[in-house]
Amino acid sequence: MSKNNRKKTFEVQDNETISDCLERISKEGYTPTRRIEKPIFKEVEKNGEIDYEPAGRQIVFEAKPIEP
Repeated sequence: MSKNNRKKTFEVQDNETISDCLERISKEGYTPTRRIEKPIFKEVEKNGEIDYEPAGRQIVFEAKPIEP
């Protein structure tokens, strides 16, 4: 197994679309194998109690090198 068979993760940045991220993955010589979405929550105080509300999501792609 060579060093090039390692998986790499790519996060969709705030200033880019999913398509932009997929294009970046391709330019680096990788192909996406898995998409992971993680929710982001923020703490909000309501009536003296701390509650958690959805504040967004983080999208991460796992990718593997493109075989020549």
